[in-house]
Amino acid sequence: MALEDTMRSLREFDLGDLDFENVGSWPGAIKAIIFLVVIVAVLVAGYYYHIEELQLQLAKVEAEEVKLKQEFEKKAFQAANLDAYRQQMVEMEESFGALVSQLPSETEVPGLLEDITNKGLLNGLNIASIDLLAETSREFYVELPISIVASGSYHDLGAFISGMAGLPRIVTLHDFNISLKGNNANNLQMKIIAKTYRYKDGEA
Repeated sequence: MALEDTMRSLREFDLGDLDFENVGSWPGAIKAIIFLVVIVAVLVAGYYYHIEELQLQLAKVEAEEVKLKQEFEKKAFQAANLDAYRQQMVEMEESFGALVSQLPSETEVPGLLEDITNKGLLNGLNIASIDLLAETSREFYVELPISIVASGSYHDLGAFISGMAGLPRIVTLHDFNISLKGNNANNLQMKIIAKTYRYKDGEA
């Protein structure tokens, strides 16, 4: 009977009769329905709010997963090629040692100057001067510039420059300046800067 009475009161109820200033006078069935609607709305809102938070967390975790996968792939590649890297390191150390052995020490610089002089004389040049210039310190080595002034024919100058590559130490040539000396086309004067390098080997 209570259910029939409730259903009948709902059919007979007119929404226009609701007095929002006196909610306590509303029929119990209406209050129950409104209460359920509010509860459902709160639950739905809370559910979607919670889902949104979980989605943000999921997106963050997925982005972190992608980053970790990339790091793993990189490290896996490095691990797979570790032996090759070690072999390359050995080869680089050997090459570096070979290059360092071609850099003159301070005690070998006079011998290098003598080699340059002999190379010029062997190629028929008249060596006017060979002067050491101020050293320039770099990060791992010291640069030793040498000013050379020599004269001879074009062929002799070319042979001298080519012969510099055959020296036992590393020497690079810079700032070429060739001019005619007098009226003789076979008497050219060359000014050139030769640079050699000394390994710092732990110098301050």
